[in-house]
Amino acid sequence: MEKSSKPITILMADDDADDRLMTKEAFEESRLANDLRFVEDGVELMDYLQRRGKYSDPATSPRPGLILLDLNMPKKDGREALKEIKADPNLKCLRIVVLTTSKAEEDIYRTYNLGAASYITKPVTFAGMAEVIKTVGKYWLEIVELPGDGNGGENG
Repeated sequence: MEKSSKPITILMADDDADDRLMTKEAFEESRLANDLRFVEDGVELMDYLQRRGKYSDPATSPRPGLILLDLNMPKKDGREALKEIKADPNLKCLRIVVLTTSKAEEDIYRTYNLGAASYITKPVTFAGMAEVIKTVGKYWLEIVELPGDGNGGENG
């Protein structure tokens, strides 16, 4: 099968500036050519996905093919955002990988029940994060077939 020539956009929702920077650097080290964008909380994530406010232009806020979601964020946490995304017929097909510091069993069960595609506990070192990003990239960006950008007729 031939992959589409345009890499998918990856959107990371994480309030921790150090984690965002470490993820960005891990993507660069892994030589992933994807467009990596960031939002800092669940409200901003929903604004981006719903194309509200500063995210209203699809040209500057492309629909992500994959979301990396932290659970513990201000304003609206990742659990609430995940629930809202999966309840929306226009967004529910988005693949969401939870990337968080929480190791709580209840978070793992709850996020899978809400429709998360994967649950990964954030590594504490850059080397660990680089390895996770390389693996996520290999799986989600090379092996798995993801739907297009969603501008056509979507069926969930």
